[in-house]
Amino acid sequence: MLGEARPRQQLQALYKGRWQIELSFRDIKTTLGMEVLRCKTPAMVEKEVWVYLLAYNLVRRVMAVSSKWADCLPHQVSFKHSVQLFRQIAPCSPLTEAEYQRVMQQMTTIRVGQRPDRLEPRAIKRRPRPHRLLQMPRHEAREQIRQHGHPKKLK
Repeated sequence: MLGEARPRQQLQALYKGRWQIELSFRDIKTTLGMEVLRCKTPAMVEKEVWVYLLAYNLVRRVMAVSSKWADCLPHQVSFKHSVQLFRQIAPCSPLTEAEYQRVMQQMTTIRVGQRPDRLEPRAIKRRPRPHRLLQMPRHEAREQIRQHGHPKKLK
C-alpha cells in the first residue's frame, strides 16, 4: 500500500534493484546501439527488438559464467567491455578451449567500481540538430519544397 511505512533497508534494496534495471535498459539501448530502430514495419521492429534482447541475454549469460570463474558478481563485470570482446571474436572461427578461457579471463579484467560519492548532472549532452523533424510522408515534403521552396532555417 502507498501509505504503509517501509523499513529503510527495504526501500534502499528496492531502489538499488530499480537502478540495476535502469542500467540494463541503458546497456540495451546505448551500448548495443538500439537508440534508433532501423526497421520500418511493426512486425520487423518487433523482430529487431527481440534480436537486441537475445544479444543482451547472450552477453549477460557469458558475463555470468566469466564472473563465476573470477569469483565476483555478474553486475561487477563491465557490459561494454564484454560487448567489445564479443565484437572482436565474432569474425573468428570457433575458439579453442585455451582461447575460450583467455576470453573469459579478459572479460573480468575491467570491473564496474563502487562509486558511492559519484555525482552526475541531470542534463542531456546531445545538442539539438539544426533541422526540423519530418512530420509528413517524404513524397509530400518533396512536393511542398517544389511548390514553395525550402523553409527558413531554425535559429
